Parts: sequence; C-alpha cells; structure tokens
Amino acid sequence: MGESSAARVGKVYELAREAYAEVGVDADEALERLTKVSLSLHVWQGDDVGGFERPDASLSGGGIMVTGSHPGRARDLDELRMDLREAFSLIPGQHRLNLHAIYGDFGGKLVDRDEIGPEHFESWVGWAKGEGLGLDFNATCFSHAKADSGLTLSHKEEGIRAFWMEHVKRCREISAFMGRELGTPCIHNLWIPDGSKDTPVDRWSHRRILRDALDEIYAAEYSAAEMKDAVESKLFGIGSESFVVGSYDFYLAYAIARGKMVCLDMGHFHPTESVGDKVSAILQFSDELLIHVSRGVRWDSDHVPILDDELRLLMAEIVRGDVMDRVHLGLDFFDASMNRVGAWAIGATAALQAVLMALLEPREELRQMEEGGKNFARLAMLERSKALPFGAVWDQHCLRSEVRTGRAWVEEIERYEAEVTAKRD
Repeated sequence: MGESSAARVGKVYELAREAYAEVGVDADEALERLTKVSLSLHVWQGDDVGGFERPDASLSGGGIMVTGSHPGRARDLDELRMDLREAFSLIPGQHRLNLHAIYGDFGGKLVDRDEIGPEHFESWVGWAKGEGLGLDFNATCFSHAKADSGLTLSHKEEGIRAFWMEHVKRCREISAFMGRELGTPCIHNLWIPDGSKDTPVDRWSHRRILRDALDEIYAAEYSAAEMKDAVESKLFGIGSESFVVGSYDFYLAYAIARGKMVCLDMGHFHPTESVGDKVSAILQFSDELLIHVSRGVRWDSDHVPILDDELRLLMAEIVRGDVMDRVHLGLDFFDASMNRVGAWAIGATAALQAVLMALLEPREELRQMEEGGKNFARLAMLERSKALPFGAVWDQHCLRSEVRTGRAWVEEIERYEAEVTAKRD
C-alpha cells in the first residue's frame, strides 16, 4: 500500500473512531482484540478435495461434491503450499492450517488410510514451523473403496468397520504429534458420511455400532496440550438424504456424555436453523466448541462464506457471551467455479469482518436498553450500528497487518492467477 493510501486510511479511521466513541465503543480496543482471533484455513479448497495419496485422486462418495472447473488447481504439495502462502498473505492476523489425512507427504507411494502415521506429516510440521502456523487435522472417511457403500464406522461388516477405526486412531496419533511438535493443541475433527439415500428400517443398529466404535477409538487418551477431539454432524448428504447416522442429536449427546467438542458446520443445518443461536445453549454444558465457517445455499452446504446475517449473528453471539477463548473457528468450503486463492481470502475475510462488527457493537448500551424493557430503542440502536463506518476500521486493521485492501487486494489475487495458477495444466 502506498504512503498516500496509508495516510488516507489513517485519516478515515480517525473519523470512524470518533463515530464509534459517540456510542460508547472503543475502536482501538476492538482492533486489539481482533488481532487475537485465529482462523484455521482448510487445505482442501486449494485442490478440490482431491488429496495426494494417489495420482488419480478425486472427490467421490461420502455425500459431498465439488462443482466447477476453474483452472489452477494445486496438483502437488509444493503448489498447494505456494497457494496457501499467497492466501495467508491476503488475510490479516496470525492463523492456523487445517489438514485432511489425504494430504500427507506420501512420496509418490500408495499408503492406505489404515497405514498412515506421523512420518507422513513431518514435512507439514516443518512447513508450519517455518510459516508460524498451528495445525489442525481431520480423518478422511470418504473417497475410498471401503466407503462406497455409504457406511464406515457404523458399517455392520466388522472388517470394514475395523479399517476405518484404525484410520481414525492413527489420525488422532498424528494430531497429537502435530500438537506436540508445534506447541499448540491440534484439533482432530471427525466427520463420517454414513447414512442412507432412502428410508431405512434399522436406524438403531447403525447408531449403536457408531457409538461403540467411537468409544473404542477414543479409549486412547492424549494430553489436551497436544490434541483435542471434535465430532461433526450433518443434516444430509448426497446419498444420505433420508438418514444420517451421525446426526446433530447423536453427536451433541455423544459429545456432552463423553467430554468431547461438538463441531457445528454452518452449512449442515436446516436453512431455518441458526447456528449462532446454538452457541449459548451448548456452552452451558461444554467447555469448548468448534465451528466450521461455511455457507449453505438451498441444499448445498459448502459455499464461500460472505458477510451475511447468519455469519454476523454467529460472531455476535460469541462476542456477546465473551467466549472467544472457548470457540475454535475453522473454514470449511470448496468451490471450483472461481479463483481458489480468492475463495480462501473472501471466506476468511468475511469471518474476521463479522468478528470485528461484533466487537464494534455498543454492547453495554444495548444490554441496558434490554434490561430496561426499551425494545424500540434496542432495535433502533442495532439498526444504527449497521450504518456506522465499520469498513474504515477494517481497513485500519489491514494497514496495521500490512495486508492490501480494496482494489489492490483484488489486483494481487488476479496477478497471482495470471503469473502462477493460470499456467498450470
């Protein structure tokens, strides 16, 4: 950013700071708190959830699907890390990286899911150390011959179930290794595609099998300083429209009963449900919560997040409850119809901007109005808050973080595409 642009951003910020001060909000304090917010950026946006465990890797099965054919998909670890470095340079703040098991450094050899180990992720740990990033991890229970039936950990065939149990056990071991090496707890999140396209007769057995499989998997204990477990539900998927074994009710009950984190993916609920409304309910009974920032559109759950009402409500509830230290935020979407680095940057920016808007809310005055029964005044102040110069505060955050803003931000993404990703086959 040129010196004149920086001066202009600073001048506009001073005016914005005065506007917020008039409603009792300290913009400088809001920016200071925002610097402590860390997002976990997901690798699978960069290559359309293909992974690198085999040359012909592609996303198939498991109730998920990537659409689009925009050029420039990362084809190997080097290209993926290059794209990630570019994406992180466009996002203000210090963040994390979220890996799936299929992104191991397998050296061109086929390593099946029940054979992976920490050695296959040593290069990721080294890369993360060099970039100053923490790591999070996910078992990959889809896009595999043993998941073609639509069942993994809840499969009635012991051999298939044992294969996936061993995979998840190894993923937890890898997560603990990452947390130990990097000095920050690695969150291992478990999502499985298990379900039925049409109405089943026997829901009971599959859920009992899943419960018992999870109990065996989680029997191995790791220090919370190394890794933490989360379980993620889904409303439905492609091929699991009528029955999902790991439903929200199942995993919420399991997480509370077994002392695990529940993961709420913003695209995994009915369109009329609010994920933001769930935060204050779950954290009455659970110490921590994992949220995957995504955007549902009609039936699809994994669109690039934007600064919409649902995202704003979610972050407002987290800030209003003063639980930022108890909520872990990760991104989870994949869109091959647009520039993939740009999609990362837009999604992360939307999440951080929603946090900033919540931090700039005149919370104390709003609470006093609510306590006093002044419902009209409360609504009027909430509406007034939408018109306050939030954008000027965001630009100041980017300036302090040495991140481009406005048109320069878009131009950098376009430059990278023209010079790097567009040249890939």
